[in-house]
Amino acid sequence: MSFKNKTVVVTGGAKGIGEGCARIFYRDDANVVILDVDKAAGNALCEELPERSLFIECDISKEVQVRSAMKKAADTFGGIDVLVNNAGIMKYASVTDTTEEVWDEIMNTNLKGAYFCAKHAIPYMQEKGTGVIINMSSAQAFMAQDKVAAYATSKTAMLGLTRSIAVDYAPTIRCVAICPGGIDTPLNRQAFANSPDPEATEQATIDIHLVKRLGTMKDIGEMVAFAASEKGSFLNGHPIRIDGGIGVQIGGSGAD
Repeated sequence: MSFKNKTVVVTGGAKGIGEGCARIFYRDDANVVILDVDKAAGNALCEELPERSLFIECDISKEVQVRSAMKKAADTFGGIDVLVNNAGIMKYASVTDTTEEVWDEIMNTNLKGAYFCAKHAIPYMQEKGTGVIINMSSAQAFMAQDKVAAYATSKTAMLGLTRSIAVDYAPTIRCVAICPGGIDTPLNRQAFANSPDPEATEQATIDIHLVKRLGTMKDIGEMVAFAASEKGSFLNGHPIRIDGGIGVQIGGSGAD
């Protein structure tokens, strides 16, 4: 897959899945624009990706910052071809334990932030007559673990946003949702470390995947790049689950 002379914007691109996506697109010759609130991590990654990368410090929950970031990306590289709406946060709580402030924080980043980014990237795609938006949803758009009320809701809503963008801007712009399972990211490593039994928690997470391993940032980056490429040009409006088989198997066994 080649993205030569194409510009890809990755939100939350300094670490985790976003970093994995940024590295894959850069490997495949794209100009890569990384939006993140972590200035140190963003600048460090761009130092590893010289010449064709740009870091922009941006809180995607703030529309004025998003508008400015998209303009800077387009002005620097001559447009925007691909947007990866990856930035997201998770905080564990049930509905009754989730404060209004936490609910709003998760929705503002995971959902409203994706809306802002799409809103301000689409006009640049329309200028070029083509574009792809990849929305990072989750396997938890289809099922939920304990105490993820706000997160699971935000990731399920991303599927509706994906459908709406696909319908409203076809055939010029495609939009696809990627739905990862458990991925080996710094965020998940920290979650394991914070649990009462980190080793057991990690193993339990591995065990719910049929492939019996965590996904890697590269796993997700490769799928995102495929969906955004000409090879994925018949994909539009739908979720793609890349989750190691979570939720396929039920308990119990058949008769002998």
